[in-house]
Amino acid sequence: MKTQFPLNALALACVGALSLSALTVASGNARASDKDAGKKRGTYLAGDFHNHTTCSDGSSSMQKLVKKSMDRDAATPWGLDWFVQAGHGGNGNRNCTLVEDASLATPAYPYVTGATPFDVLSTNPANASPTQYRGPNTTWAQSVGVAAIKGDVSNGGGTRNMHRWQTLQSYQYPLMEYLSALRNEPLWLGLEQNVPGHEHTSAGVVTGQLPASTYNTQLPQGPNVVPPNAIPNGYAALGNANALAEWTYCFERGATADNSRGAENQWNCAFPGGVNNGSADWNDTAKRLTGGSGGTVGHAKTLESVKWMAAKHPNAGYYVPAHLERAGPFNPAGNNGFNVEHLRNMNNAASSVAFGFESQPGHGASDRRGEYNLRRNAIGATRFDSVGGTTYGGTGVYAGQVGGVWDALLGEGRNWWFFASSDWHSRGAFGNDDRRSDNDFFPGEYQRNYTMVRNDRQRVNPQTVVDGLRSGNNWVDSGQLIDRLSFVACVGNGAPHGRSEAAVEALAVNAASDNTDVDKKGCVTMGEKLVVPPGADVVVSIVVRDPDGKSYSPYSFPNPSLAQINIDQPMDAPVLDHVDVIRGLVTGFKSPANLASYAGAWPDDWVDRANPQQLRSLASVPAAAKNETAAVYKTFNAKTWSTNPGKSEFKRMTFRIKGVADSQYLRLRGTNLPPSVPFETDPSGNPLSDLWTNTGSIQAKNSSAVEFPTNNFLRIPCRTVGNNVPDNATVYTGVNQPKIDGCPNHLPTVTIPAEGSRPAYTGKAVGFDVAAWADLWFYSNPIFIEVSGRTPVAGVQ
Repeated sequence: MKTQFPLNALALACVGALSLSALTVASGNARASDKDAGKKRGTYLAGDFHNHTTCSDGSSSMQKLVKKSMDRDAATPWGLDWFVQAGHGGNGNRNCTLVEDASLATPAYPYVTGATPFDVLSTNPANASPTQYRGPNTTWAQSVGVAAIKGDVSNGGGTRNMHRWQTLQSYQYPLMEYLSALRNEPLWLGLEQNVPGHEHTSAGVVTGQLPASTYNTQLPQGPNVVPPNAIPNGYAALGNANALAEWTYCFERGATADNSRGAENQWNCAFPGGVNNGSADWNDTAKRLTGGSGGTVGHAKTLESVKWMAAKHPNAGYYVPAHLERAGPFNPAGNNGFNVEHLRNMNNAASSVAFGFESQPGHGASDRRGEYNLRRNAIGATRFDSVGGTTYGGTGVYAGQVGGVWDALLGEGRNWWFFASSDWHSRGAFGNDDRRSDNDFFPGEYQRNYTMVRNDRQRVNPQTVVDGLRSGNNWVDSGQLIDRLSFVACVGNGAPHGRSEAAVEALAVNAASDNTDVDKKGCVTMGEKLVVPPGADVVVSIVVRDPDGKSYSPYSFPNPSLAQINIDQPMDAPVLDHVDVIRGLVTGFKSPANLASYAGAWPDDWVDRANPQQLRSLASVPAAAKNETAAVYKTFNAKTWSTNPGKSEFKRMTFRIKGVADSQYLRLRGTNLPPSVPFETDPSGNPLSDLWTNTGSIQAKNSSAVEFPTNNFLRIPCRTVGNNVPDNATVYTGVNQPKIDGCPNHLPTVTIPAEGSRPAYTGKAVGFDVAAWADLWFYSNPIFIEVSGRTPVAGVQ
């Protein structure tokens, strides 16, 4: 891969067709005028909806994070097309609207220096002293004053916390709208909710955000208001995040200490169809459910939260559990993970809101990839693993395991889609301007959601992106392995609107070239279902682009994972090795009345304690959490896909499923790694446990002792000694600097024992960001095929 084709989001909204003259294929009337009525032409736009600033536990201001996520320049060539800033709920004490330095200043939000204007320690005058501004680490009390902080007191004195509903409503939204107008880019707010009964969810309600009037608003030439002794409060917004703020107050687990009803907002969280004050968990002072009695009661509140979105803001809300395997199994007495039944419950309660999960977490450069770990979470006196123990090629076990939880949900015919996020917090040991990382990647730098956005307004807007997410017409890429995908299934020729292999492939080639999808009668794409008569043929075509050029990796030395099998491939020029087509049968919705088929926890010992190279089999997984009909149906690689002369970046894969008898689905994954790469892939090409590149220590299951020390599991040598390998203390921005051509200095030095024919090795080993850049995958959402008279795919249009 690599050079992307950066397109401005405004231009993308009105994207035109690119020339196809060099992509000569048998057309079969590929541009027939039978486009489905009412379906607007769209474009796949790259975005991220889960990341953090100093308003929660991130390391940067909102302005810095927007710049790092959206700019397309030498420092940040990965600029996204849309961006949702979504920090943690609860409360915080830092003002993320203040910039780090003058380079980030704007007319409405200047860089402010000097002594703190508020006597933030007035309750203890003896300790009062002027404090220099510290940019986005300045407290709310220091910057806006304690008197401006609303709601019931959370923390006190000079570090008085501000509730997230107020941060969103009064400070973060005006800044985000201003930056959106200033940059002419779609930027808005979401939330990483602390979920009652569970861990975290990426959520949002876009009602009120970025109204059309912002497209032509006259931006201020200076601060909006500068009260005496106050930091300028920026920009007077035309829209608002009131709906998101209200939902946050009503359902955020970390808001239970605030019963103020949003101060002057005086919110009442009751809604038509909700349990409201009919529940023993209703707090009439706060006018909401408390949800503070553990997992079971908390989950009930979570179901109310998605129903509230669907009832009060139809189609404007989304609710996507984040890194959902990380916190381990569901804990009825606490707030831990999600079992399969909780995903079913949420989708049943509000399928237009709860429509997918982030089973590919962020934190890809962490010492524990995704921050998943064995023995991660204490539940009582026992420590439980993250579900699956770790990630698999950067993806959690729920989606990474063929036949696992995702396949179980798809096997019901549910609209349950796959997403990824950066979960940006910091670079760990490195500064935010360094291209190396031992913690996180910036939004767009490594993982990207490519979402079909059908826009009929002047500019891409929040609602059209949410509509795209909900549609399931979305695919996920890591490390710029591919940057275009067309995945289409059509009725085979011989049926009404039927098409030949050549005709379907031509449609897919054109769509991939235009960065759009196929909207033709008798054809469907991701997130859609094709209804066919029994015995009909279905023709499937897949076209991906693995573009020439370089990726966004700062490393140019050979991929050490591939070096194990004598493949010399630069880290910044990955090559797609193969694409898997995964197929499973659809057998219908599971009923909660039958718990054996509806509910069940993934086994906690998925990674064998005695032999961590050994994983349990699907036989150990409860029936409710698996779909044993799911399997790799076809695999394509350089020997079996087709390319065009002069356009070899586009790989074409087309096949016919003859005589379809049962309702089913197809989904895709692809990687840069061949089968049987030691510690990366198995002989069938499935991703192996990422434990082998995780550097962090692992605690014992039933004590505070460390069972496995730091670097215990590292197994992949990194041998390249380069000429440009900066010291860890030297900031490497990549601007006017050559790429790092040898194993970086933050990789640990270890002794890897001899194993089989592999001799012992002492030296640097693969971990952190090098592990992520070496091991790349893409995932598509499914296409459903419903056979008339057989099992209906009831959850998908």
